[in-house]
Amino acid sequence: MSSKNESLSPEAMNKIKHVILSGGVGSRLWPLSRKSMPKQYLEIFDKKSLFEMTAERNSGFTENVIVVGNLENDNQSNVLLSKLGIQYTNIIETTPRNTAAAIAFAAFLSNPEDILVVTPSDHIIEGEKFYAKSMQKAIELAKENYIVTFGVVPTKPETGYGYIEFSGDDVVSFREKPNSVTAKEFIAKGNFLWNSGMFCFKAGVLLEELKLHSLEVYEKSKLAIENSKNGILDKQLSLEIPSISIDYAVMERSKKIKVVPATFKWSDLGSFESVYDYLKSIGHAVDNYGNMVIGTSNYTAFLGLENTIFVHTKNANLILHKDQSQDVKTLYNQLEELNSELLN
Repeated sequence: MSSKNESLSPEAMNKIKHVILSGGVGSRLWPLSRKSMPKQYLEIFDKKSLFEMTAERNSGFTENVIVVGNLENDNQSNVLLSKLGIQYTNIIETTPRNTAAAIAFAAFLSNPEDILVVTPSDHIIEGEKFYAKSMQKAIELAKENYIVTFGVVPTKPETGYGYIEFSGDDVVSFREKPNSVTAKEFIAKGNFLWNSGMFCFKAGVLLEELKLHSLEVYEKSKLAIENSKNGILDKQLSLEIPSISIDYAVMERSKKIKVVPATFKWSDLGSFESVYDYLKSIGHAVDNYGNMVIGTSNYTAFLGLENTIFVHTKNANLILHKDQSQDVKTLYNQLEELNSELLN
């Protein structure tokens, strides 16, 4: 690992470690989120970045930090963690290979008995006491060699999240993002949780299950991390790793899965609708017809429009109805096909 990072000495073994996944670009929040400045580093959420809030939130009960990011994000992560005085181990992906590989890299750099708390870097969480209580329960289950996922109690029939069907702390099934009818059915049944993308487990247990259920991901990820230099993964070796999620590689297949129903307020801020809801909750201005302006203090008037979001940046504007927030991804993909500089 690079000199700015904390090495894995014998004294650092058997600890609770926070693994921050920070490789995403936040395409559904374009034009606010760009490849050079993804949403997790934007200081528009209570004057702090989501990355900074994530690191602070977990610093009280974890002893080491591992950041899995990419070359574009590395500098931002370093600046924020240095600001907080947090030493960390860095893993820099040269090409995205999804969450199974990202989590495997962190596990391979840990002692088998280390407990890893894995969180994305771009979530809003409110209710620190509830969060700490859920995390403690997860850590206890992880000590018993379970792989723990966190399921958030739904507040509405959301179609942008995956769901976890549960019974007690047992997972019955994982469900893909549903349509609106199915989402309403899930809510009505009362035993479905939103899949938060947060996990807790012993490093060795996760790797055993990955080896059992997704051997190629295990072997190719191990080879890539063993041949990394200064924390930077070899691109060619990385490209050989199957690009699949940890849900598909392990969670949906393992018999060692437990779920902790989390009662804290949570949002992945994965769309402008969720950003709208959060900003509104902290007092961001909304007119009498539910319209919101983001990114400028210039006077902006909406005539004949309701629940519309106007997003301003220096070289691109976006105007959308709140209900069309998921469609921003399609627009981003179109710009990507054109190799547009507006994504940088």
